[in-house]
Order: sequence, then structure tokens, then C-alpha cells
Amino acid sequence: MRFVDEAEVRVEAGDGGNGTIGFRREKYIPMGGPDGGDGGDGGSVYLIAAENVNTLVDFRYHAVHRAQRGQNGMSRNCTGRKGDDCYVSVPLGTLVSDAETGEVIGDLTEIGQTLLVAQGGFHGLGNTRFKSSINRAPQKASKGSEGEHRRLDLELTLIADVGLLGMPNAGKSSLIRSVSAATPKVADYPFTTLHPNLGVVSVDDLRSFVIADIPGVIEGAAEGAGLGLQFLKHLLRTGLLLHLIDVEPYGSTESPVQAAKKIIHEVEKWSDELAAKPRWLVLNKIDRLLDEEVDERCQAIVDELEWVGPVFKIAAINGNGTRELMFAIMNFLEQQRREKSEQD
Repeated sequence: MRFVDEAEVRVEAGDGGNGTIGFRREKYIPMGGPDGGDGGDGGSVYLIAAENVNTLVDFRYHAVHRAQRGQNGMSRNCTGRKGDDCYVSVPLGTLVSDAETGEVIGDLTEIGQTLLVAQGGFHGLGNTRFKSSINRAPQKASKGSEGEHRRLDLELTLIADVGLLGMPNAGKSSLIRSVSAATPKVADYPFTTLHPNLGVVSVDDLRSFVIADIPGVIEGAAEGAGLGLQFLKHLLRTGLLLHLIDVEPYGSTESPVQAAKKIIHEVEKWSDELAAKPRWLVLNKIDRLLDEEVDERCQAIVDELEWVGPVFKIAAINGNGTRELMFAIMNFLEQQRREKSEQD
């Protein structure tokens, strides 16, 4: 089963055009020499990161992409026309691997960046190329070489500054909807979002960042249960993780702390790199508690988790506390960028 952020595609470069055998046949020149032209090179296949493409879903319906074959050579030493290259648009952040060997071919991380994935065939040589002092009328020409054919695995690795980590129904979609213009489907159900959502959060003029609503992780995600394995990898590129916890889970038999520990366990089991990323605790849905209960309930969760680091209390559904959280994130990311710039 494949999801919209993964696709397999076949790319076929064009074959090179064949060289031709020809001789001059002009009036008053009965012994004209060879004039067979070379063929044209075959077209190559390139992937290009496009700004207006957001998913890989279209590759389900257009799974084969071909470049044009080179034209055969012609008489009068005319070279065949080169085959047109094929440019395939993919989303920014697409990781490209060879489907048969697993070798990573490239990673498209900038708009307009191109990646050669199938080399066009080389042109064949016409008989003019084989003329020599001892062979003035060669009857020989070469064929163009075959273009490269290969199967590719495309994997869209979301490029976001902040990733939302949490169990299904923790309020991740509500938060991204509250702080950005993204409109993910929001409902009170204990199922995971099927597709990642990206939102741009603008906290001030020329101060913004991208936040990713990653589909919920369930117990066993590191071994492939649910959607976790497919989407945990998307968190690797974020600069900050927000661990969302539902302080008052509706109809759940496990406590918020138990749910949080499952997430932490899955992250640590899946990747040391991911576990080492900066992570803030965000206690969501405080609107379900009485005002006098909020501080006590939240502190109990922090103590039981033995959490060390920033803690925020919000109600994503009505925006309570989200403004302060977004400004704190912006300041943190700007500090990260300054430190990275100084290191470079």
C-alpha cells in the first residue's frame, strides 16, 4: 500500500539515432564519396523541483515518463536531430532512489533544482566517419546506444521548521488550523490523519516559519504499525518538535502520561537523531478543564513525565495560548539560524 508521499515511477531515456550509409550522387560526379550523417543523441529524463506541486499522488496515474529518441542520420552529412529531454515536476523535498538497488540518486531541496535520472543514448556514426586512405567507400555505420531505463522510488520528505508530534486526536490538526491558513480536516475521532499538512505561520512582518502536521503515531510505529513508519522520517528535517498531549482525552482508557510515554518510546526506538532534536511539551485542550484545575493538572503531567524543557499550555480549538507559543518558536528558530550562520 502506498501513500501520497511515496511513489514508484519508471523513466525511459531516448535511444540514440542510428548513423546512416550514404554516398554522393550528383551529376558529373559519378564516384562521389561517403556522405552518411551521424544520428542524434537520445533525450534524457530529468526531475525538477516545482513550486506548484505539493504531493506525489499524480504519479499513481502517470507512472511512466519517456524522453524522445534521437533522429537517424541522413545523407549529405546531415546529422539527425537530438531527442527532446523530458522534465518531470516533483514536489520540493523529494528524495529519489533507485528502486532496484536502493541507491540514493539525489535529493531535491531547492525550487528549480534538476536531477538527471536517465541518460539519453549516444548517437550512432554515419559512414563518413569510417572513411580512410585505404577505405574510401566504407559500407559501415553504427547504431545509436540505448537510453537508460530505470525504476525510481520517490519519497517526499517534508521540509518544515517545526514538526507536531503526538498521538492521534491530540489536536495537531486543530493547532495548525488555528495558527496558519492551512485547513486540514478536523473532527473528534481517534484516527490518524492520512496526509501530512503544511502551514505557514506568520508572527510578524518578514518573520514566519513552516509547521508540519505529521499524521499521528501509534504504538509499534517504529516497526511499521499504522502510518508511523511512513511519516516518522518526515520529522528528521525539522528544527524543533512540539510534543502535543491531550490533557483531558475524551473517551480514552489511558492517561495523557501513558500516551506521551508511548510516543517518546517510539521516537527513541526509531531514530537516535530524531530523539536528540529539541522538543517542547505542549499541553493541549485546557479548555476542557476548569480554570482552577489547569495548573494542577498540567503540573502533574510534567512531574510524572519528569519533563525537562519548555512547557506550554494551550487550547488549539479557540487559540488560547497559541500566540505566545508561536512567538516563542519564532525566537527559537531565529536563534538556531544565527548560530548556524556563525558556524558556517
